[in-house]
Amino acid sequence: MSGPSPRPDRPRAPRPPRPRPAGRPAGGEQLRLTNHRPRLRLIGIGLTLVTLVFTVRLVQVQVVDAASYTEQAVVNRYLTLPIAARRGDITDRNGTSLATTVDAYDIVADPSLFTTGQTGVPDAPRQAAALLAPILGEDEDRLAELLDNPDSQYALLARQQTPQAWRQILDLRGALAERSRQGTGHQVLTGVFREKNPRRVYPGGELAAALLGFVNAEGDGAGGLEAILNPQLAGRDGTIRYAQSGGRRVPTAGSSEQPAEPGTDIELTIDRDIQWAAAAAIARQVEDSAADGGYVIVQDVRSGEILAMASAPGFDPNRYGVTEPALLGNPALQDAYEPGSTSKLVSMAAVLEEGVATPETHVTVPGRLPRAGRAFFDDHDHDTYHLTLAGVMARSSNIGTILATERLGETQEEANEVLHAYLRAFGFGRPTGLGFPGETAGILAPPGKWDSAQQYTIPFGQGVSVNALQATGVFSTVANGGERITPSVVRGTVGPDGRWEAAPKPERERVIGEDTARRLTEMLETVVVDEDWGTGHAARIPGYRVAGKTGTSNRVDPETGRYNGYTASFAGFAPADEPRVTVYCAIQNPTGEQYYGGQLCGPVFREVMTFALKALSVPPSGEEPRGLPTTFDPGE
Repeated sequence: MSGPSPRPDRPRAPRPPRPRPAGRPAGGEQLRLTNHRPRLRLIGIGLTLVTLVFTVRLVQVQVVDAASYTEQAVVNRYLTLPIAARRGDITDRNGTSLATTVDAYDIVADPSLFTTGQTGVPDAPRQAAALLAPILGEDEDRLAELLDNPDSQYALLARQQTPQAWRQILDLRGALAERSRQGTGHQVLTGVFREKNPRRVYPGGELAAALLGFVNAEGDGAGGLEAILNPQLAGRDGTIRYAQSGGRRVPTAGSSEQPAEPGTDIELTIDRDIQWAAAAAIARQVEDSAADGGYVIVQDVRSGEILAMASAPGFDPNRYGVTEPALLGNPALQDAYEPGSTSKLVSMAAVLEEGVATPETHVTVPGRLPRAGRAFFDDHDHDTYHLTLAGVMARSSNIGTILATERLGETQEEANEVLHAYLRAFGFGRPTGLGFPGETAGILAPPGKWDSAQQYTIPFGQGVSVNALQATGVFSTVANGGERITPSVVRGTVGPDGRWEAAPKPERERVIGEDTARRLTEMLETVVVDEDWGTGHAARIPGYRVAGKTGTSNRVDPETGRYNGYTASFAGFAPADEPRVTVYCAIQNPTGEQYYGGQLCGPVFREVMTFALKALSVPPSGEEPRGLPTTFDPGE
């Protein structure tokens, strides 16, 4: 039996190579992992070493060098600094700035940053002082003493420096830092900082300085309206707290801030242009008459608003520190003096209002008037005058005024009581209502305390004292038809929110009737226009009717308490037919050839009144004044 035949040999096709498993070496060798224990042992040793390093360092910081790092912590700390509030502006009635605030900085330092350890310089305080002194305008020794106090963390080097001064310090500090990096110098100004402390400036210099006052180095109102209105003007300071390191602020450490609240802006009743005219006129006349001083007040008779209050000599509130302390007040409100003949207007008002005389009443005026054991006389010797009451006013007769006021009562005591009541009603012996610091209420004794001389001198303005605003108010009351308005100097305020708020309306008080005020106005016009008897010719203003009164009184010397020299004055209003403005002028102790009120203050009145009428666009008078008779024929 035979088996199958063998197959013939045939060539076989090559098989594709199989992929080698990853990690298996060629030639059939298998990959073997190394022992992991040595590597873990190496990592453990490394971690142990790192932990040991941190432990050693921690022991060094907390135990070995604790005192050193505590000292450095003082350098790297949080600071809390004040943020000065912006003080409110003071403007005139038209918004012109009279007092404003500009950016300024207090330059301060941290003396602990000026030690040898911090700066690497043994005399860092002295070097820093030498660099800062010319910039700050301060004494080098003083600065060095302030900086050489390592136990202190705050020193005030200079107040209210300009932004330019701070920029100079920054530039200098930057230059020192660059030298320190280059190894050619040391940084000794790291511990110098700034604090905002805005500076008060007065653009007009001396303009209205006596009224405005000034702000002291601490930023508080220290005189005038700056002091009165300080709570509104000052605002409320804020604070800022931030981290600093080595004298530099750390921006990533965060900060907290309580913003400052700005002060309120104050708008005054003052007109800057009229104030300027008044200041120029009084300053010139005080100088020309070689007087101790003088003042001018301009008042709106319809509202009681003060349009100008100027005095001479004055001061610059921007430089109050170099001014004599005696000049820093407001003499128009603080000086008490005997008004003289301008106060005869009150005596005449009492006589007319009480109905005991009229402007045409006959008054026989002798050259001497014996009363209370003495003789009273006018400013010059004369024979007997035959004057009307209007003529007594025009001629400014002391004797005629005494005779007229004696009619106020059955007895002299009763007459004194009546006159005293009118003086009080017109504002004598009581505050004006402005509330100005240091303002005097004047002196008006009760009638029961008038001595034998005063009961006859007070009617013509001696033996009683006033301030200039009180004297002004008498004429404004008559000009306003007999109604007295409390004077005001603040027109309104603008708060931090920008809202305008008008000042409260002033109080009004009826003093005399309108008919009495009208007749008094006619008598005052006679003072100015009467060619023969009037003493106020110098106050005439072409195109306007003027009502006014001269005054020349004996002056009490404040040093001796005795009469020495004179007070010259003039008061009046215009237009007399439609009163709008009152101007009052007084000059103390003129030592030139002229000393009468009409001679010295009449021209000042005319100059200031003319300017005010034009500034306020007051139209000229429509008709000429009706002249009152000033004399009478005794034979008729």
